[in-house]
Amino acid sequence: MSVRFAMILAAAVLASGAHAQSAFQKPEDAVKYRQAAFTVLGAHFSRIGAMAQGRVPFDAKAAQDNAAIVVAMSTLPWAGFTPDTQNLKSRTKPEAWMEMDKVRAGADKMVKAVADLQAATRTGNLDAVKKSFGDAAATCKACHDAYRE
Repeated sequence: MSVRFAMILAAAVLASGAHAQSAFQKPEDAVKYRQAAFTVLGAHFSRIGAMAQGRVPFDAKAAQDNAAIVVAMSTLPWAGFTPDTQNLKSRTKPEAWMEMDKVRAGADKMVKAVADLQAATRTGNLDAVKKSFGDAAATCKACHDAYRE
């Protein structure tokens, strides 16, 4: 994926995310939206993780391209956590709905951590990427452990 395409994709995704919550026709659409955003984010995050963990060779450009998508996607899922989705089948634990302020705080930490990861990919330094990837992964794990079945 070219950097230009990734930037266009990121801009389109960010522009659509700001109005996503008001655009959901049905609560089920909000769940599908947040799950899709997490799926795309996770796919690109995993590509960086494979490099950080030595399962594939480090490619600084690929890491940068994937990090750009991760950053763009990181702000999107939260619009899909609408109150009317609370009782729908998903992997969200009931505790999330009772502690949505903590969920949002965790989301903010994750958004910052993936921005730091993106900055690390720009250095081309694998050790910096490994550290930032670990920090970002820890924010994901904390939320998954607390709020995901």
